[in-house]
Amino acid sequence: MPAHSSAPPETTARLAAMRGHGDAMVAELAALVELESPSAERRAVRRCAEVLQRIGATVLGDAGELLEIDGCTHVRWRFGSPAVLVVGHLDTVWPLGTAEPWPFTVDAGRATGPGTYDMKAGVIQSLYAVAALADREGLELLITGDEEVGSPTSHGYMEALAPQLRAALVCEPAWEGRLKTGRKGCSFYRLDIQGRAAHGSQPERGVNALRELAAQALRLDDLQRPEMGTTVTVTTAHAGSAQNTVPAHASMTIDVRSTTLAELQRVDAELRAMQPSSGGITLELQGEVNRPPMEEAMCRDLGERALRIAAELGVAVPGLAQVPGGSDGNFTAGAGVPTLDGLGAVGDNAHAEGEWVDVAAMPERAALLAALVEEVLAA
Repeated sequence: MPAHSSAPPETTARLAAMRGHGDAMVAELAALVELESPSAERRAVRRCAEVLQRIGATVLGDAGELLEIDGCTHVRWRFGSPAVLVVGHLDTVWPLGTAEPWPFTVDAGRATGPGTYDMKAGVIQSLYAVAALADREGLELLITGDEEVGSPTSHGYMEALAPQLRAALVCEPAWEGRLKTGRKGCSFYRLDIQGRAAHGSQPERGVNALRELAAQALRLDDLQRPEMGTTVTVTTAHAGSAQNTVPAHASMTIDVRSTTLAELQRVDAELRAMQPSSGGITLELQGEVNRPPMEEAMCRDLGERALRIAAELGVAVPGLAQVPGGSDGNFTAGAGVPTLDGLGAVGDNAHAEGEWVDVAAMPERAALLAALVEEVLAA
């Protein structure tokens, strides 16, 4: 049920007008979801970006511009010198062909399809929010093409904008309907282990890289600090070439997350100091801190303002949340910009088959974003 509204008539009219766009929002969401855009398929991401430009031309009267950074396509709408950045992403985790057995559909008020919730519905909402602004001066809307793989080509662009920004507003999905005022930072690593091969009948002649992998994986548990929210997780492991051969090579990937940058840096230093547990082994570590934490101290004020605006609009928002996953909000907050995340779709099952969006909430959250942008720009 909608929250009780204490809004003046013009605010109520804005929400009603946005709800009037609900069917168009769903149709445009369908167009984006049906055009698949996995992060690794840069041609597909570009095709999706071009379709987004056409949607932008219809909704905003402005097709924006394509930004090519190191071969990856992003879309930007800039209105004057940016003071507020609204950011989202077009890329998804789903491989090409996923939409054939799982097409975009709407049933009982829920839209589903690969990338619907994370985060193409939020992209459509952001366009309508910008369209609702009487004055766009000072706003930049940036839709990136590489967020799902850590924003390797786009994070530097956002960080370069940081000194002139008053706020960054991120249209990632809501967390159980709540806005996000905190995210863990994350680091990703690959550890390669080199031993020496030998016939399985003479293992003493070899140096078993798989045994070393097991030893190092167990040591990683000692790097965790649950009381600090720090996790260190082995996520993949590979070793060996044949059943009758001592493995000469092994590798594993490591996922590190924490609520503070100091903790990420501590674990980074510990990983770089790793030593082999036996002779004849060499270790090679690749990776680094990928996203700094989005710390609540930098985000809480924007979150409280958004809750007040939601109450005035009559839009139900259950509250604020700190969440474990990363987003582009980590980069903006890490660069010192007050940031609010989770301003996108209401739904569930991100990165899982069956992800879905509450279509009735799309115009409501778009209206909330528009009102928040307007307030920050006017400050």
